[in-house]
Amino acid sequence: MQAPAAVVMIRPHRFHPNPETAADNAFQRAGYALDLTEAAALAAAARDEVSAAAASLEAAGVRVHVFDDSGKNETPDSVFPNNWFSTHAGGHVALFPMHSVNRRRERRSDVIEMLKTEYRVQDVIDYSGLERDDVFLEGTGAMVLDHVARVAYTARSHRADPVALERFCTHFNFEPMCFDTADAHGRAVYHTNVMMSVATGFALIGLDLIRDDRRRGEIHKRLLESGRTVIALTHSQISNFAGNALELSGKDGRVLALSERAMSCLTAPQKALIERSAQLLPLRVPTIELAGGSVRCMLAGIHLARR
Repeated sequence: MQAPAAVVMIRPHRFHPNPETAADNAFQRAGYALDLTEAAALAAAARDEVSAAAASLEAAGVRVHVFDDSGKNETPDSVFPNNWFSTHAGGHVALFPMHSVNRRRERRSDVIEMLKTEYRVQDVIDYSGLERDDVFLEGTGAMVLDHVARVAYTARSHRADPVALERFCTHFNFEPMCFDTADAHGRAVYHTNVMMSVATGFALIGLDLIRDDRRRGEIHKRLLESGRTVIALTHSQISNFAGNALELSGKDGRVLALSERAMSCLTAPQKALIERSAQLLPLRVPTIELAGGSVRCMLAGIHLARR
């Protein structure tokens, strides 16, 4: 199933834009200096946004497992758990090597133990040791996975090493499809999931960000061959997180979780194409988006059978 019916979310208590990730994340608000009062207010706002988003997802029939992060270990990006683990049909879990040192502290055993308790987990494959060799692959941020056609779409970056990608794809039976990207200012996209989302009946993608014309055509064709409607996003829509969405299975069918900011920049025809297959579910996360990620980054989908 492409659209999972359950997710893991992390409610942060000391959220702030991470200075260790600012260099290559063009979506992140740079130079964010706050006094103690402002920092506390920012963290509280992010915490409330996660709580409200979780409630909206649950109301739509999505099962949500929320964990709190006290921030004792200085993990400002813990709100984005999809980067450090992923789950896969057949009972498989992967742990990923993270580029920034303070993001490596986000991995937590209680999340994995919950998965083992609530779902059928056969094995946990841990790639985090690759960090010692400066080899990184930041989960379903670095890769956008087509779980049906078994394709791992991956924008090349510091956070998506081809060695780790090949290893993951061999273990989990995906075909890697790599490509180079450039935004309107010529910068590479830091995570594939800010420019692309693969759902059951459609794919959102910033085709114009793929640098090589031939590769762009190959990816477009591959998505069409999978039976999906391809919805091309503009540079402006990508910069407003329109590509950072995740399709989920709810009580009344599929929903597309995305931010209010992303929703507002979609055109009426684009929304109509999406709504042929999934109901739009906008979530208000303006504080969290200051850190350079949006709704999809906040959701670690659970592709496991329940016990």
